[in-house]
Amino acid sequence: MLTGVVFDIKEFAVHDGPGLRVTVFLKGCPLRCSWCHNPEGQSPEPQVLRGSAGERLAGVSFTSQALADRLCSLAELLRVGEGGVTFSGGEPLVQADFLAEVIDQLDHLHVLLDTSGYADENSFRKVAAISQLVYFDLKLIDSVAHQAHTGVDNQPILRNLRVLNELGVPFVIRVPLIPGLTDTEANLSAIARTVAGMPGLQRIDLLPYNIAAGAKYAACGMAFQPTFDESEKSNINLSCFKSAGLKVRVV
Repeated sequence: MLTGVVFDIKEFAVHDGPGLRVTVFLKGCPLRCSWCHNPEGQSPEPQVLRGSAGERLAGVSFTSQALADRLCSLAELLRVGEGGVTFSGGEPLVQADFLAEVIDQLDHLHVLLDTSGYADENSFRKVAAISQLVYFDLKLIDSVAHQAHTGVDNQPILRNLRVLNELGVPFVIRVPLIPGLTDTEANLSAIARTVAGMPGLQRIDLLPYNIAAGAKYAACGMAFQPTFDESEKSNINLSCFKSAGLKVRVV
């Protein structure tokens, strides 16, 4: 039995997928997006956060059975609310083997994988194939810009997007609208071209930048160093998606 590290469990969530849900935030992320709003999810190890309210531990170890048992204890209520379980992060695929073991022990609950798509293909297939819905982040299509602002190459992400389409699992593309970076006409149009015609695509979700994203960094002992101008407003542009015949909304 495998053990994983979770930095938060949000019960009765209503914004992390369809219906009433429990969202599990798994520790560890290979990306270093300059706008990251969960810096405590970057390190795979438990860490102490220090703030004005005192100290708290971000990161608790669970066996796959212990986590599955906790989630299954809420199964009846989640089903009544037409919801399920969302696995987020960090990047949940950092702990793909653990996550797959947890999902295999769930009591017929709807599973949503919320992922950046950055993982080796085997890990991606293993978890996406046993999920009922995938939230797939697409940030930047230009590979040079993606490397500069997230710290990683986007080729594994684009490959796994194609894999997801082949698997036939329904998915939602989620685009964080970072001022001057991801919200440009060129980038949004490139995203629309990339996903147009994919049969599993349900819609595009555009997520305007949250100015409070940097608030947690000091507590983590980290410096918030955005590679963009926080004072600018996000460019909310639906036209390139609508003209491609894609369903789009602002979240």
